[in-house]
Amino acid sequence: MNALTHPTGPDSTPGAPITPLVLAEGITKRFGPTVALNDVRISIQAGRTHALVGRNGAGKSTLVSILTGLEAPNEGQVYFNGEAAPPLTDSDAWRARVACVYQKSTIVPGLSVAENLFINRQGLGRRVINWKSLRRQAALILDEWEVPVDVNMAAEDLTVEQRQLVEIARSLSYGARFIILDEPTAQLDGMAIKRLFRRIRDLQAQGVTFLFISHHLAETYEICQDITVYRDAKWVTTAPVEDLGHAALVEAMTGESVAHTEVSSRPAATGPAVLEIAGLGVEGQFQDVTLAVRPGEIVGLAGGGASGKAEVAETIVGLRKAETGTVAVAGATPAPGSVRDALKAGIGFVPRDRHEEGLIPEMSVADNATLSVPERLGPYGLLSRSRRDRMARQAIVDLDIKTFGPDQSVEGLSGGNQQKVVMARALASDPRVLVLITPTAGVDVRSKQTLMDAVRKVGDDGAGVLVVSDELDDLRDCDRILVMFQGAITQEFSRGWGDTELVAAMEGLSK
Repeated sequence: MNALTHPTGPDSTPGAPITPLVLAEGITKRFGPTVALNDVRISIQAGRTHALVGRNGAGKSTLVSILTGLEAPNEGQVYFNGEAAPPLTDSDAWRARVACVYQKSTIVPGLSVAENLFINRQGLGRRVINWKSLRRQAALILDEWEVPVDVNMAAEDLTVEQRQLVEIARSLSYGARFIILDEPTAQLDGMAIKRLFRRIRDLQAQGVTFLFISHHLAETYEICQDITVYRDAKWVTTAPVEDLGHAALVEAMTGESVAHTEVSSRPAATGPAVLEIAGLGVEGQFQDVTLAVRPGEIVGLAGGGASGKAEVAETIVGLRKAETGTVAVAGATPAPGSVRDALKAGIGFVPRDRHEEGLIPEMSVADNATLSVPERLGPYGLLSRSRRDRMARQAIVDLDIKTFGPDQSVEGLSGGNQQKVVMARALASDPRVLVLITPTAGVDVRSKQTLMDAVRKVGDDGAGVLVVSDELDDLRDCDRILVMFQGAITQEFSRGWGDTELVAAMEGLSK
């Protein structure tokens, strides 16, 4: 059963395998042509905290969906305490076995703590809700699991830390003793993290088991006893934490270590900075970020999911308003929090999510590609279809967009071609500075190459480029890379960096 073997255990002889509380083996999951999980496994022992780690695309989220009964695997089987998982239709049986506390809270802010604890079961088995009994039962649950929150408190007034503890208590009240924590520390400060870890240890002592998923690998060494690594949708290794050192963990996540990245030769950027950030800060996101990008320079801003890198980029382009610091573009200072001012100053932008922020699906390729330059489409606010289509056709050629023509709706394009349309809009204004957040996310290899070729050309033509990503392939052409961790720039790498050292820095494992 691929179980971890421990020297002793309940009802076991020394050295005998202990039946794991949770076992998934031979798990394969496909979404159309995409293989999200390929014959993976995980074995989690009762009363322990087990880390699941891997780079983006490793398959962690898909496994969570399978372990919580949201998805069925195409192949393989999940077991709880030696018994096969219940059918997906039996939601009560799943809730009695497993729960997930997600990074995005499932607490309903408009309800009280008591109502959240008993959501969808407020009647306590009766047709009429007895509110006094509900609050009493809620208080008993919070007292049993030592959650210091008033049951009458409005959930919207809870801190992030309190919301997590209420979600854990709610899960335990269903009978579940296996809790998945998905990026639980992403929005917590240092003291709150320490308190959370104390609660995890206390709950472990009471027989609760955790699966811990975090971009902050240093935390896995602090709170976890076992660790499983996935890479490219496949299982790589499972081991006790003390047997897997930092270097070995990073190597397992990235594959064979690359001593130095092959880089093309580019002349050193000179001249005054075209983008200058000084002391930039947003409370709870990042602080005192300072960087500069010169004409023709490609600079990477790398970091894990909760590093603050994407928030810095969104502040530069006006999607967020800085509370401290300044942004300057070729000497001009756009108004903080103004996308219009950022565009006027000469910033082109590719957002992190093309579906939510990058495209208007009902509009055509031509309209989406030219949204940022209405002034170039005709005088006095009038649209010239011929000008629009001429610009769109040039972008279609330059970026090799596979489309029937400028009038095709973008929702009919593949993901890679949609991303090219987003890039076309960012380039339409001939920007002085190009800011890109994970520019090749969710695209095929050929589209990725086309997009990165376009980035190199922008740099070669003299614009400054800031590539914000944790994907190594997005960063390979950067002249230098700044690494962010927990809201601050912590390290800088010049060209020729190695995969292992860069990933270690992004995960907070390097000194």
